[in-house]
Amino acid sequence: MNKEKFHIEYVFDKVSKKSLWNHLTTPPGLSSWFSDDVIIDGDSYVFRWDKEEQKAEVISLKPETSIRYRWEDDPFYFEFIIHTIELTGSIALEITDFADPSEKEDSIELWDTQIEELKRTLGI
Repeated sequence: MNKEKFHIEYVFDKVSKKSLWNHLTTPPGLSSWFSDDVIIDGDSYVFRWDKEEQKAEVISLKPETSIRYRWEDDPFYFEFIIHTIELTGSIALEITDFADPSEKEDSIELWDTQIEELKRTLGI
């Protein structure tokens, strides 16, 4: 089945780009909201949830702006892009991901849940 690309955006008030960036790219940051544990080995990230483990490779990186991960043995990626909303000065996080059309809504709901956890860990 073909996966469909989708974008979702979340607004973060009162958070620094650096703090958000650290939560998207470092083991302590990612393990606070995205997975139970993260190990980095060069450009490879190993994400662990309970007894499951998935490896992803960083395929694109622009410091404090964007990072793109690709799951091992998967042609699709997920990406985090940070930008400032000019009108309000708030920080926005844009997520690009792929899902089967029948699972797209579930994927968006999962991201919504994950981002709520991210906001909680950031204190907002």
